[in-house]
Amino acid sequence: MKTTLEDITPVKKRLRVEIDAEEVDKKLNQAYGDIRNKVRIPGFRPGKAPRKILESYYGNQVREDVTKELITDSFPKAVDEAKTFPLGQPLLEKETLKQGENFVYSAIMEVRPQFEVKDYLGVEIEKEILSVSDEDVQNRLEEIRKANGKLASVAEKRPIKEGDYAIVDYKGFENSQPIEGIESSNLLVKVGKNDFHAKFDEALIGLAKEDETEIDIDFEKDFYHSKLAGKQVHFKVKVVDVKELALPELNDAFASSLGSDFKDLENLRYEIRKAIISENEKRIDGELKQRLIEKISKGLDFELPAVLVEAETDFSVNRFKNNLERGGASIEKMGISEEGLKQEFRHLSEKRVREMLILEQIAQQDQITVTQEDLDEGYRDLALTMGQDTETVKKFYEAQNQVESLKEELLKQKTLKYVVDHANLLQVERAALVQSTDREAGEG
Repeated sequence: MKTTLEDITPVKKRLRVEIDAEEVDKKLNQAYGDIRNKVRIPGFRPGKAPRKILESYYGNQVREDVTKELITDSFPKAVDEAKTFPLGQPLLEKETLKQGENFVYSAIMEVRPQFEVKDYLGVEIEKEILSVSDEDVQNRLEEIRKANGKLASVAEKRPIKEGDYAIVDYKGFENSQPIEGIESSNLLVKVGKNDFHAKFDEALIGLAKEDETEIDIDFEKDFYHSKLAGKQVHFKVKVVDVKELALPELNDAFASSLGSDFKDLENLRYEIRKAIISENEKRIDGELKQRLIEKISKGLDFELPAVLVEAETDFSVNRFKNNLERGGASIEKMGISEEGLKQEFRHLSEKRVREMLILEQIAQQDQITVTQEDLDEGYRDLALTMGQDTETVKKFYEAQNQVESLKEELLKQKTLKYVVDHANLLQVERAALVQSTDREAGEG
């Protein structure tokens, strides 16, 4: 077997494989021998049909089967000889298999780009100083209070004001014709939040229960709903009811009602502070790592394998669709096309793939690996997050063939921690960090 590797681009290669005629003949002879002993051909005793008769009956099938077998057997060895590794499924170009002749095929495949990362240890980077104020705790407490409030219909017939909850029926028209799918009954609108459109909310202010109105809205060309984007739409709206949020009192009884873990209001404030600290520690760590990898990647120029970008884009699209479905929605209901979503996510996918490749290269240069201890710890962390026992999580990942994916993620996190541990951290206040980040973005 002979192999040659040809560069098409820095990340696309053509691997040419030539298999000796002797091996071809051996496989063909073996295939026809197997068929001769299995099939019955009229006029011949079992196992006695001549080769030419077998070829006339089964030649195409034998050539196809032997071609697949030769490629399956030779490709892993050819890849090993060429010291390369394909990303995704290679595109095969093959010649017709013939008795007594060498068999040649080519595999066009994408590979990881070759580059070197320099000056990634000792990078000077700013880190936000963790700070949680009493105001932060009070704001979170108010959020919890609002989440536990109850909507109640307004007793008197009064005008809607910002912050009210209006229950409305509406129908949309374009050129006096109803727009399919643009209608709703008993829609809950928090007036002033502008979840649908600011002009829709504005038109509700001042109306009262059972009032009817008509609203004209010129939708922006980039409006998220494709059936409304760029259109002039006339809405007929009826206010079915007006509700307001009745909030519970902030006292020990309210704290206790949230669960047995909270003894009184002071204890609730303490637990809220702990939660905010934990959240901010994770946020600060994540933002620090992101700024660090962005700083390391500056000046690095290499081509991204399309197969990795496509895989990352598909993952993001599927995750977005699944999140919508869990909330009872869908991209179809929102008027968003899957292709449009892919275009939306592509830039971020390219950024993620680029950072992943840089971290993999750093890991390779500094011989960072995922040990069994790292993997076991990864299972334990996942089990804690998922509320499962460690052994169940481990068996799930093994059954779903996701262990290698988990190792890749653990290697990424271990490498990130490695560069952070070797960075030159400058402690700064949040405001100064935001100003610095804005300034860098402007320069970029």
